[in-house]
Amino acid sequence: LEEFRPLLEDGAIEKVGHNLKFDITVLRWQGVEVAGPLFDTMIAAFLAVPDLRRSLDYLAQAMLGYRPVPITDLIGEKGDGQKSLREVDVDDLKEYAVEDADIALQLAQALRGLLADSEQQRLYDDVEAPLIPVLAAMEMAGIRVDAGCLKVISDDLATQIESSAKRIEELAGEPFNLNSPSQLGMILFEKLQLDPNARRTAKSKQYKTDEMVLTRLSHEHEIARQILHYRLCTKLKSTYLDMLPGAIFPKTGRVHTHYEQAVAATGRMQSSNPNLQNIPIRTEQGREIRRAFVPEGPEWTLLAADYSQIELRIIAEISGDERMNQAFRDEEDIHTVTASRLYSLPPDMVDEDTRRQSKTVNFGIIYGISAFGLSERLGIPRNLGHQMIEQYFEEYPGVKAYMEQTVESCKENGYVQTLLGRRRYLRDINSRNRNIRSAAERNAINSPIQGTAADMIKIAMIKIHQEQIERGWKTKMLLQVHDELVFDLYREEEKEVRQVVEDAMKMAIPMKVPIVIEMGTADTWLEAH
Repeated sequence: LEEFRPLLEDGAIEKVGHNLKFDITVLRWQGVEVAGPLFDTMIAAFLAVPDLRRSLDYLAQAMLGYRPVPITDLIGEKGDGQKSLREVDVDDLKEYAVEDADIALQLAQALRGLLADSEQQRLYDDVEAPLIPVLAAMEMAGIRVDAGCLKVISDDLATQIESSAKRIEELAGEPFNLNSPSQLGMILFEKLQLDPNARRTAKSKQYKTDEMVLTRLSHEHEIARQILHYRLCTKLKSTYLDMLPGAIFPKTGRVHTHYEQAVAATGRMQSSNPNLQNIPIRTEQGREIRRAFVPEGPEWTLLAADYSQIELRIIAEISGDERMNQAFRDEEDIHTVTASRLYSLPPDMVDEDTRRQSKTVNFGIIYGISAFGLSERLGIPRNLGHQMIEQYFEEYPGVKAYMEQTVESCKENGYVQTLLGRRRYLRDINSRNRNIRSAAERNAINSPIQGTAADMIKIAMIKIHQEQIERGWKTKMLLQVHDELVFDLYREEEKEVRQVVEDAMKMAIPMKVPIVIEMGTADTWLEAH
């Protein structure tokens, strides 16, 4: 390692590999800081040939016509008899490793041309490649988690689960398996007769008891509310509270999540092992989990910086809708403005429930929601859902024009793109199957918006990371969760860090529509958000 350190840390030498972030992170743990330009064949393939699987072996066969030695030839198939790489003969391991490096180099040569041909070179050079060391640094930093706090939250949820289960049985009038959709359906729709028009699934012929069905019934009967609560608490406990303590790395006392760049077609990053992006925040129980995420120590605090309504601001920018742009320029609450227009009310007469409904409409529209989908979410008749969508388009004609033009362009070109040119290919946009075609149209409408938001936060992260290094901050960027960044903020650096973070996020992609960043500091992630 010491022999190769000068080459690895030389800023003039390009490093080529497949999934370089993994290599860089491993080397960081050994005290080696990889520098210089990077060419990651996995990410290049993600941009240039998105329809291909992105494993090195698959790309080698698809693009080079070569079958590499599979890892199972060295360590055996999965199971009790599988060896570790430490047990493999050094000569065999050497050949395997060198072959991987050689294939990555050959793939790089092929992919460079494809990046240029698909007009993705700039996106790779300016966004994805510079982001690799940023994510490696974040993964190594991790975030401190209070295991004792997790235990308290877990115990409280266990009590709530037990209480809900008992109450559900009382309301049902008999004990049954709460985790059985079949038994639950019989209770709700045959014994309690909650919905005479209850639908069954096509395959199993069982009654539908999913979240949408239960949410609709929750307005009418307590048992539906209790089942939703039971399911929420059970999922939170099993998915997060029972899992997170084991994810704390004993050496650091921190959770080190992994970020994946080459997964989501929109360009959004995904967190895994453990996934910290999916911790629910819409419910009080879900938000409580964030209370266990804490700063480094007394001299630190957590800083959370969040884009405010970024997807709505982006659609205002892309569509050029004057009414929507004016609302943002006037610093009005867009959901109140929409409610005022949909319901013909003065803004000061819009109550919380009406604002909530307009928020559902605002976000539903940019995801291509149908009249049926809107009626289901709001619990209103389908014809009223249709009227609300038509009224929305009358109020925001630019949004309707954007949606129609985007779908037509996708049908002609086969792809849509973000403001930076990130492409998403949608082969099903011309499908004869209505359901398949409709899903592709919804993706066509939303992908430029969601993808532009993803590009924005990536550019901001790169700029902040550069400033962190140049200024020698003790502050570290820890997490990226959709439109939010979380930092371990060294208190003495707060004023400087806040300014850099706000400027980087606001100016990531210059727009006419005002970009607003909401920031907060606290001793837990929950209170900082």
